Amino acid sequence: MNILKNSLLLLVLVTAGSCSSKSEGGMDQKASKSTHLNQEVERKIDSLLSLMTLEEKVGQMNQYNGFWDLTGPAPKEGDAAKKYDHLKSGLVGSMLNVTGVEEVRSVQKIAVEETRLGIPLIIGFDVIHGFRTISPIPLAESASWDLEAIKNSAAMAAKEAAASGINWTFAPMVDISRDARWGRVMEGAGEDPYLGSKIAVARVEGFQGSDLASPYTVAACAKHFAGYGFAEGGRDYNTVDVGTSTLYNTILPPFKAAKEAGVRTFMNAFNELNGIPATADRFLQRELLKDQWNFDGFVVSDWGSMIEMQAHGYARDRKHAAELAANAGSDMDMESYAYVNELVDLVKQGKVQESDLDDSVRRILRVKFELGLFEDPYKYLNEEREDAIVGSKEINDAALDMARKSIVLLKNKNNLLPLKRKGQKVALIGPFVSDKTSPLGSWRLAAEDGTAISLAEGMASYEDNTLRVSEGVKLSNGSNSFPMEVKVNSKDRSGFDEAVKVAKEADVVVMALGEDGFQSGEGRSRAELGLPGLQQELLEEVYKVNKNIVLVLHNGRPLAIEWADQHIPAIVEAWQLGTQSGHAIAQVLYGDYNPSGKLPVSFPRSVGQMPLYYNYKNTGRPTLPGEGVVFWSHYIDEENTPLYPFGHGLSYTEFTYDTLKVNKHTDGVQLTLTVKNNGEVAGKEVVQVYIRDHFATVTRPVKELKAFELVSLAPGEERQLQFNLTKNELGYYLNDGSFILEPGDFTVFVGGSSDTVLEETFTIEALDE
Repeated sequence: MNILKNSLLLLVLVTAGSCSSKSEGGMDQKASKSTHLNQEVERKIDSLLSLMTLEEKVGQMNQYNGFWDLTGPAPKEGDAAKKYDHLKSGLVGSMLNVTGVEEVRSVQKIAVEETRLGIPLIIGFDVIHGFRTISPIPLAESASWDLEAIKNSAAMAAKEAAASGINWTFAPMVDISRDARWGRVMEGAGEDPYLGSKIAVARVEGFQGSDLASPYTVAACAKHFAGYGFAEGGRDYNTVDVGTSTLYNTILPPFKAAKEAGVRTFMNAFNELNGIPATADRFLQRELLKDQWNFDGFVVSDWGSMIEMQAHGYARDRKHAAELAANAGSDMDMESYAYVNELVDLVKQGKVQESDLDDSVRRILRVKFELGLFEDPYKYLNEEREDAIVGSKEINDAALDMARKSIVLLKNKNNLLPLKRKGQKVALIGPFVSDKTSPLGSWRLAAEDGTAISLAEGMASYEDNTLRVSEGVKLSNGSNSFPMEVKVNSKDRSGFDEAVKVAKEADVVVMALGEDGFQSGEGRSRAELGLPGLQQELLEEVYKVNKNIVLVLHNGRPLAIEWADQHIPAIVEAWQLGTQSGHAIAQVLYGDYNPSGKLPVSFPRSVGQMPLYYNYKNTGRPTLPGEGVVFWSHYIDEENTPLYPFGHGLSYTEFTYDTLKVNKHTDGVQLTLTVKNNGEVAGKEVVQVYIRDHFATVTRPVKELKAFELVSLAPGEERQLQFNLTKNELGYYLNDGSFILEPGDFTVFVGGSSDTVLEETFTIEALDE
């Protein structure tokens, strides 16, 4: 470091630190220590801000993507050279997509040792469902309903990423979505705000741990704020137009839960809401998030979303976009170049207040202090730790555990599953049977292609059965990549004959069909939800010669598979399960692991039902008035109900529910019920509790999930469960954003899915405040 920078930082640390050496008498010692630590950080931030030029403040609000071969020579020309000069000049506060200890050290060293103030960078990366070792896609993990497992999965992803120099992830995505056409449904927790809120908390706590300054944790980011999952037509980046009741009761709760869990950053959304692009939405960012919710972390834009406000028709030019975003409360600009090029002039012209810049920079510096980057900018950079953790047995074991828990058994007619351990001739057919890349899913930026355990490899470990493998059909033509459309094969049937022959000679056929990992995710909306390409045709050809079929779905969204449901005896939803995919599926198929997953999304009968969700509202004409009469809310060519409802999932055993009782008390109601395993094997059941508020100032859904518990039961075991529903579960948000519980009639429903089996009605008169 140069002498000037040393003296400046010494002034910050010593002057600010000396103010907090004494504790205040009478305070609880632990609380006093925490309070003083927070006060000390704030004093250091204030001291550092006082030393910063306007240009340096703007630099902290600027985030760049990695822009050159970091182990090679510095760039000499073009945009890369300009970014490099900005980095050396203190005009970059964060970088993303720089990974590995060696590369991260190279950019951190420039920021710390060559800029005037030496402020460290925060290094971001899309650690969405794993880093180098890939866990199931988030939608799949959500199907586990196992909050501790989900939390641990996020913790393992954070540990592996942090060992590679990352200290900030752009996850979790907490957008609720009701439309399977939207490709990013794979990245969230499904359609329900209660389940989504619980999973948001689990992921935030997993990523950030109990100590954000630990070299094994990373700062989390709740995204996309807000409404992104409600894009019209399920088309990514599209306009969102929702009422305030949907906003407050469905969209915002997972974000609020993430904030309460201590998430340190938010990311705004690509979409507009009420005609205002989220990046420039003052209500969302300043009034709601920062003022009403008291969020003290920072908000980052999505990639290029500031400059995209021109295309929205909201900003005249880049300068206007920077003005709108800064005034609305967007603290950091991801790859728009708007802040770094325009904010200084905007402040000098009085169009943006420097006090607002100070607020943004203070928020960014606060997170950097909390990460411990000022104490040791190189704390995440240890080659020995990187070698020991990345790809370790601990990380892979956690990925396998999560993968098994994510699998959902949709159908199992005549107990075709589990497969026999000996003496069966098994045919493995489909484009995914030997695929070692697609199971990694869409967000696999740090993983290497070909590193997943394929289904064929997983099943080959069971050596007592004869196994024959036939791809049958190629799903796509050519190689697939993150930024490009998958070119679906619609002509080549050359593998059909061999597949049919193999199927004819088998006792049972396992067919691995679905979507390529790059057919869901960002920018990957679909207008049709069937099996892509020629897969449905292959399935029907195989069915003609062997009806003992186990369909194993590899997909990132709900699919419309009504033909399969009508004809195929066993269907397993295996999603995209990550690195350990093949082992997890094989263990479920052979019964070494009893499936316990439940759907976090409804599966449609046809795409025309979209958007589809269990917690819909009744209409004024909800039921059939008479045989053949058309005047009620329905389709004339399709049922209203889903193919598989929210919360659905079977087991290799059977569970029964009995004796539901509702007892009212001063804080709400207490429910008791009995659950029994009536089968011959141990299993886990997700017991689900729903309510309906029959009459309200703002109409309520026909059912709302309000509690659940994952219960493990031995064969024949019976257990009594208890749930307490308070104002928090029984109330709802009015259209002005205020929360209320109104007296009235309620019904509580209990069962193993949203198609519940027990119900009781009760009346709430008033609850104690």
